[in-house]
Parts: sequence; C-alpha cells; structure tokens
Amino acid sequence: MTKPVFRFAPSPNGRLHLGHAFSALLNADFARRFGGRFLLRIEDIDITRCRPEFEAAIYDDLAWLGLHWEEPVRRQSEHFADYHVAFQELKGRGGVYPCFCTRKDIAETIACREAESGEAWPRDPDGAPLYPGTCRAMPAAEAERRIAAGEPHAWRLHMAALEQLVPGPLRFRRFDREGREDTVTAQPRRWGDAVIVRKEIPTSYHLSVVVDDALQGVTHVVRGQDLEAATDLHVLLQALLDLPTPRYHHHGLLRDPEGDKLAKSRRSKSLDEFRAEGATPQAIWRRLGFEP
Repeated sequence: MTKPVFRFAPSPNGRLHLGHAFSALLNADFARRFGGRFLLRIEDIDITRCRPEFEAAIYDDLAWLGLHWEEPVRRQSEHFADYHVAFQELKGRGGVYPCFCTRKDIAETIACREAESGEAWPRDPDGAPLYPGTCRAMPAAEAERRIAAGEPHAWRLHMAALEQLVPGPLRFRRFDREGREDTVTAQPRRWGDAVIVRKEIPTSYHLSVVVDDALQGVTHVVRGQDLEAATDLHVLLQALLDLPTPRYHHHGLLRDPEGDKLAKSRRSKSLDEFRAEGATPQAIWRRLGFEP
C-alpha cells in the first residue's frame, strides 16, 4: 500500500513565525500518525523577494524544532520548465488568454463600471475585484503582435471556456485531525479569470503548487484556512492537467492579541526571536498544542 505523503512548503521571504511552526508540526504529526512521509518544499518562485539567508533560516528553525524531512528538498525556482510544460498544455486546450492590463487599467475600468451601474464590483474570495475581462475577446492576431513586440503580459484562465472543457461539478475530499473525511464541491468560478502565469514570473502560486504536488506524489495537503478557497482553482487545474487531486485539510490560523493572523508582513514574532529569548523546542511544541 502506498504511504500517504505530506508536505510543508514555506516561502523564503522572511523568518518563520509560530503559524509556520504550527503548520510544519501538524504536517509532521499527520505523517507520523498516518504512517506517511514528510516532505519540505521551498516555494521560491518570487525571486525578487525570496533570499538565500531566509531559506537557510527555514532549515535551521525546522531542525531546531526537531523535524526531519526527506532529501533532496524541492526548490521551485529550479523547476520553471515543469510549470512551462503545464502552461503549454493549458494554452493548447484554449483555457488561457494573454492579458496586457496593468493594475491601474483594471482599477480604472472597474471604477467606471461601478459609476455606471451604481453597484459595487464583485470580488474574489481574497477580496480582490474580479477581472473585468478587458483582454478576453482580443483578436488572436493583435495579441500575438503585442507579445512579439515584447509588451508585458500575464496569462489568465478563461473561466467560461474552462467550464466547457471540464464540466462540473468538481469535488475533492476533505479530512479532519481525526482522519474523518467528507466531500466538498469546488467553486472555481468565484475566482473569475484568475492569473495563472504572472507578468514578471513565468508561473503562479496556483500553477506551480499543483504541478509540484503531482510530481512529488503528495496525497494529503495540510495548510492554513487562508488558502482554503484557493483549492477551487487547484482542483480545476488538476482536472485540466489530468493530475491526481490530494485530500485537503485547512487548519485554523494563529492570531496576535489584536486578532490579526500572524504574518511576515506584520513582523509577527519569529521563531528566531523566541529562540533568542531562551525558548526551547519543547516549549514551542507545547505552546502549539503538540506533545514533544
């Protein structure tokens, strides 16, 4: 029987905090209890923000916690070719289109339409306005000309076309900490025509994580609730690319005294700072609800 495979996949764009520690420990705990494997993956596609010293700190912090993972560690920045192959498959099926809009272009279009209708523009699960479809119907010849001229562009999912390519409903299995499962229906349309290849990076989080999970044989994805809605897009991409769909568990988020989720951008207290104050790995484990 194939062993279940879990993974912890941080981005090296800052120091790990308690929220990362919880997710890593939870993945390792699931792997232990289910008799599975525990992988570490470095999600560093954003080469403008990710730094070697933060990657080294990830290994150091996790080792300090007492975690062990399989080698070699997959680093996304070394596998852009894998993501390009997947993108080309999506492109060949007519599921994507180039978008030349800037953020300013999109904001101005939405503001205009809101003024005309008197209603708020719809937003995706993360709270961002849905793309208004400006480039969706652009003639192929014009798009090719602009691409050949070197004009910056992203690639977006053509959600209406994809509904014809992959008729729903799309479902995935969700599990809890006791191993109980239920079935959830994905709702990718609520994301609109999401970006699948960014202007400045030849992939996106959604595309690379789906490809990585498949190539690494990940069977169980354990991550925070802030990524729960993204599973809609991941299940859609898995269906389009004929990839297996893992089981998913989205754990609660750790929050600071003000109620905000812990985040690098908010300079949440890092594991390194706890270590400097004399905290032990056992104390961190217990603080996060795990038995050392």
